[in-house]
Amino acid sequence: MPVSVADLSVPAAELVIVGHYDKGPGYATRRASGSASWLLMFTQDGAGLVEQGGTVLTAGPGDLVVLAARTAHHYRTAGARWRFWWVHFQPRPAWAAWLRPFGPAPGCHLVPGCPPLEPAFRRAHAYARWNGRGSPPAPADPVRPAVATAGRAGELVLGAVEEVLLLATAPRQTPGAGMDERVERVLELISAEPAAPHTVASLAGAVALSPSRLAHLFAERTGRTPMRAVRAARLAHAARLLEVTDLDVGQVGAASGFVSAFHFSRTFAKEYGLPPREYRRRLG
Repeated sequence: MPVSVADLSVPAAELVIVGHYDKGPGYATRRASGSASWLLMFTQDGAGLVEQGGTVLTAGPGDLVVLAARTAHHYRTAGARWRFWWVHFQPRPAWAAWLRPFGPAPGCHLVPGCPPLEPAFRRAHAYARWNGRGSPPAPADPVRPAVATAGRAGELVLGAVEEVLLLATAPRQTPGAGMDERVERVLELISAEPAAPHTVASLAGAVALSPSRLAHLFAERTGRTPMRAVRAARLAHAARLLEVTDLDVGQVGAASGFVSAFHFSRTFAKEYGLPPREYRRRLG
């Protein structure tokens, strides 16, 4: 299957690139050493055959494929057409946990049957075209590959990619699973405002349950207590702030709902294996 010179190019590790392809038979990309960046592909129509490090995946409509960097890969149209969004990027550390359940092999992830994600990709493409001044441009048609050249533009693109991954990997209700709508509402409240002064009583009041009934129902349906879910959301929020802001550790802790910098640092280190300052330093 022919491979163009452009297909053989390997984006630089620091680049954030967003594009959309509508390819027919014969399209293929092969990178013997992989790419210096991660690659995300979301299929809208048709199908693609993706190989990463010996693992072969078929991506159909609604499927999201995420490939880690520096591993040989090869992808091509499977059939008559493959229409898909793609992004080259460097992942934020918190994303690994979201993708882990969808990895048939290390560095190779397939998330099937995703919800509609095109709006997030269109935002990512608009952000990639932003020059860092004024407001980002409107979504464009046709969609041509766009490289985020402004630092803030790159961060906005990563925010859109984060939205894609959160929506794609969020737990889905399956027939018979019976996730209670009140538990779902509590999860939404925690996710929307992790730093809010949540208590079991305040969350129970928001869904017209007694604290004891919510605690029992929440644990039954999620496998953890409401306050453990709050703590996990606060830590994830803190990790993102450490990754993308220059707030000091005390400010990050306060912005994430922790009552003291000491408590924040101790809790963060227990969860992530590193204190907040070291976590940020390693990112740098």
